[in-house]
Amino acid sequence: MELLLEVWREVCRHATLDESLARISTLLSEHLPPAEILIRRFDPERLLVETVATANLAGHEPSELGRTECSAGQIHSLLAWCRAGRVRRATLGDRDALLALLASPANEGSVIAGPLSFEERPLGAFLILAQPPGQLDGRHEALIQSLREPISVGLANDSRIRELERRREVLESDNRWMLLRLDREEIADAVIGVDGGLRDVMERVDQVAVTDSPVLLYGEKGTGREVIARAIHGRSRRANGPVVRVNCASLAPALVDAELFGQERGGQVSGGVARKGWFERADGGTLFLDEASALPEGAQESIVRLLKDGSFERVGGTRTISVDLRIIAAANQDLAELVEEGEFREDLWQRLGVSTIRLPALRERLADIPALAAHFAWRVGKRLAGQPLAPSAADIDLLVSYPWPGNIPELAAVIERAAILGGGRSLDVASALGQAAPSRMERVQARRHLPERVVERAMQLADAFASSEVLPLDAAMAKHIESALEITHGQIEGSDGAAALLGINPHTLRARMRKLGVEWVRFREEGGTGVRGAS
Repeated sequence: MELLLEVWREVCRHATLDESLARISTLLSEHLPPAEILIRRFDPERLLVETVATANLAGHEPSELGRTECSAGQIHSLLAWCRAGRVRRATLGDRDALLALLASPANEGSVIAGPLSFEERPLGAFLILAQPPGQLDGRHEALIQSLREPISVGLANDSRIRELERRREVLESDNRWMLLRLDREEIADAVIGVDGGLRDVMERVDQVAVTDSPVLLYGEKGTGREVIARAIHGRSRRANGPVVRVNCASLAPALVDAELFGQERGGQVSGGVARKGWFERADGGTLFLDEASALPEGAQESIVRLLKDGSFERVGGTRTISVDLRIIAAANQDLAELVEEGEFREDLWQRLGVSTIRLPALRERLADIPALAAHFAWRVGKRLAGQPLAPSAADIDLLVSYPWPGNIPELAAVIERAAILGGGRSLDVASALGQAAPSRMERVQARRHLPERVVERAMQLADAFASSEVLPLDAAMAKHIESALEITHGQIEGSDGAAALLGINPHTLRARMRKLGVEWVRFREEGGTGVRGAS
């Protein structure tokens, strides 16, 4: 009972089965002989059995049993076994066809397979493989039977999370592509710091954008790698094409090839169509491979080939597919070091690193903190209370004194927390940082490791934000649009509308109004006219 409770805890604690099984295998090592554990998922639509998580209690490398192609009859047999809910145990040499399908045919040891299902829906199998034969008995069979329910829940959650991530990435790329095609608004976030801590970075962006060569971005998590990748794309000849982001670290090892290069449907699936991978979705545009250091060896080899001749084959297919795209990769580890350690292909590193850009951490660009803080404060103020907020000089002083291990996302979170603590009417930065306001001497002590010119520049900008009436860009844009709406009494379209007055497309104006929180209805009510085209 205690073991079952611990397994439930691990399943509920982690988002993916890879993470859960790493801990569960440690728990099971006291109850099983040296063995290999596999969790495999059934895909009846594509006639496949896929490995989603593995662990080896003997300390060896798990076997590479990624994907098994099946016939329609074999898949039917697996689903029927799963619905019956009976744990199966045998020696693979006994010629048990179902277990031979689930486990490696080369394995002559013992195997126990537990069917996994959730809400009466067959999902897959939980396998224990041990060598030499005879090491698994009825006690182990009962153990697997007791663990079926938590492992089934874990597999169901894992499948949902990966499908949601896949759909999110598809929607993100499709939506951004549609926004560009509809001539709405610039979809890339504004790059803050072009005249400050990112000046050198943006000079390199302008240099590499005019080429079609791969670009390798180095930077800690949260330093704006995706923003810079989109800036390169937006300045390139591919700006009107799609820009597709793939988080390589979030891809299941067994599914990486299918996600990147696509999957041919089985010939026996009536009316089936092929599934495009990320490379095909990015055709004509840019593919952004985030966390590229997490790419497995097989995918690295395929990407090298694609970089050589622009072609690849889908998983399960033989037809060569050609694409025209640019690859931008990002990593927080030095790939040269991974090459030396044998964990990354040297030829891929050389091809990706034609142009390299290193992104500074937020603690290295203190002069940008006032502008970033003002940007986040304006946004969160509009969202929480309908009125923009602005950091004071004292707020900026506190923010510049903080080391920011979480970089820009941490700054955004602190500003939002400060706005919430301030009731949406002001910023309580000290409480949001979890500290009292430091004395001047404490602030000086905190900055001793920083370049003096950087601190001076940050303080100058802090004073400027406190005294200047210059608004953040989004605030100025919102004010300008509101002025146009006031003149036109809320009318957007037509020769007398705000769009014509501003010289932009009505679709573009509406998109920007939604982004900036500008409501045309208020101006219509004030003016009493302009109903036409405002909705």
